[in-house]
Amino acid sequence: MRIALVGDVMLGRLVNKRLRREDPAYPWGDVLPLFHQADLRFANLECVIADGGEPWPDKVFRFRSDRKNVASLEAAHVDVVSLANNHVLDYGVPALEEMLPLLDERGILHAGAGPDAAAAREPAVATTGGSAVAFIAFTDNEPRWAAGSGSPGVFHVPTRLGDARAQRLLELVRRTREHAGFVVVSAHWGPNWGVEVPEDHRRLAHALVDAGADVVFGHSAHIFRGVEVLDGRPVVYSAGDFVDDYAVDPEERNDQSFLFLLEVRDGLPRTLRLHPTVIEGYRAVRAGREARAIAGRMQARSAELGTVCRWLEQERCLEIALA
Repeated sequence: MRIALVGDVMLGRLVNKRLRREDPAYPWGDVLPLFHQADLRFANLECVIADGGEPWPDKVFRFRSDRKNVASLEAAHVDVVSLANNHVLDYGVPALEEMLPLLDERGILHAGAGPDAAAAREPAVATTGGSAVAFIAFTDNEPRWAAGSGSPGVFHVPTRLGDARAQRLLELVRRTREHAGFVVVSAHWGPNWGVEVPEDHRRLAHALVDAGADVVFGHSAHIFRGVEVLDGRPVVYSAGDFVDDYAVDPEERNDQSFLFLLEVRDGLPRTLRLHPTVIEGYRAVRAGREARAIAGRMQARSAELGTVCRWLEQERCLEIALA
């Protein structure tokens, strides 16, 4: 089984404007063949897909994509999206309530937000080849958007292990582990910038793996951070931005990311391949001449976490052996 994972996918603003005249597959550029290599495909949906709703007051950046652009997710055969982030309620509860049944109608699973707290923390479970893969999604962003017992919102979890909400997340992972053959935890956490991994992220990631997570897939930062391997389980601390219209910082290079392609055999992660990508013209494309340099930065950042990555010249990607 292969699982493709990408970080933040923002289809609003200028991406949305471009999609009004382009094919739905436009945001995925020449990366689509990589998606097609996978049995399951996951992305963090960094916007709300809806035609309705009103802008959230006093919020600087608000992202909404036209309802019809759910077809862009379908074009990449995206199976599961995380909604646990700081943009899913940019146009209020009505826009979220418009998007949830739309995703359901199209067969796109979602985790991390819902009509109440129970729904927001409910894992999305996909079945492929007879194996159940559970996706749990949480965020430490926007505490005011935390779902309640009778109110819509996100699965909000502070990253401090001493917080009771973090402990409840770990218990959720343990319970999910009992019923699913493979568990992916999506973490939309931390600051936008800086390549150093926050210590509370490392502590929580270690605890998540101990609780039964097979993959911890982090995002939210606009740049990628290193990958750590814990008992054969990969922790991607930040996947970076995959599709958006953001201004590019020439030093931080928030236009650079990866498509992460995970090979799973006999219920265990075996290899993780990182295919370098860049954002050009509001879409993801495979990195050309820059690919080796992008990979080199990931190698260095991962080496600081004790992880060895090797460059595969023929495939033009990094590979991390997990078993």
